[in-house]
Amino acid sequence: MLRRKYFAILIIAATLVFVSLPAALSQDKKKEKQPTAIDPAAKTVLWREPTDIASRDLFLGEGGEATKPDLSKVTFVADETRSYSKKYRVRDGSGNTWVVKIGPEAQSETAAVRLVWAAGYFADVTYLVPHVEIEGKGSFDNVRFEARIKGEKRTAQRWDWEHNPFVGTKELQGLKVLMALINNWDIQNHNNNILLVTDEATGEKEARYFDTDLGASFGKEGKFLGHTRNKPNQYVADVKFITGVNHGKVVFDYKGKNQHLLKDITVEQAKWIGNILSQLSDQQIKDAFRAANYSPEEIEALAATVRARINELVALSG
Repeated sequence: MLRRKYFAILIIAATLVFVSLPAALSQDKKKEKQPTAIDPAAKTVLWREPTDIASRDLFLGEGGEATKPDLSKVTFVADETRSYSKKYRVRDGSGNTWVVKIGPEAQSETAAVRLVWAAGYFADVTYLVPHVEIEGKGSFDNVRFEARIKGEKRTAQRWDWEHNPFVGTKELQGLKVLMALINNWDIQNHNNNILLVTDEATGEKEARYFDTDLGASFGKEGKFLGHTRNKPNQYVADVKFITGVNHGKVVFDYKGKNQHLLKDITVEQAKWIGNILSQLSDQQIKDAFRAANYSPEEIEALAATVRARINELVALSG
């Protein structure tokens, strides 16, 4: 009799869990950040001609001196959604909000962002801080600070590499080439986002398409296994970038995810982005890696490899 009573209690408990589970899942879905609708009046933009490319400061990046974090006091605010890297939302000494990334991707992403921005594409405003004390979390080395700028709103719209307003354009093709140039093996839709920006003076709105996660760069490529991130010696040792031209299409020795995205790059499109990047001086390229706190030896080797790959693009024929 007693055993039957316990069995009945277990059945009731299991039923209550089963009934309440859908409601709990529903609540979790509500907590998830839902994509922000894009204003139909907003102009969609992927690239803007970098007419000042030869004078762009790749050490400070797009944010320049004025936007640098105030490290006099950095306070933990909340944990951020993450996959590979640990991320925190923090507030600096001036009250500005940042998302910090901790781990090996901090350096590689800082350098990659600067090269992407230099070529005219949109990218996050980032700074690499060699050492920081985060109140409530502890001390960390080589921390990437990513700005959250007033007037700019992330939509959480994960735009698709194959279905977007720029399909077939040299601008989109050039961005793919850039991903291969920096050995970003993680080319995936979920790394993309759209930033809504409103011009305070004119009221005009832009929907800026960009890749928000470039950390899986400057290492060894690999589709599922064997890939690394932020391994300068492996990036430099990967001497194969372009293997040839086949029927007017450039054949890249790309081993990362979604390799098919690089199968339809024409010589003209590859040379276009190569000619833009060729306007960067050797010092500018070095500054991108200096900003990421690489050693002097690593800076020289990384910059030389980037320059060699740019030269390959420019020299294409066929």
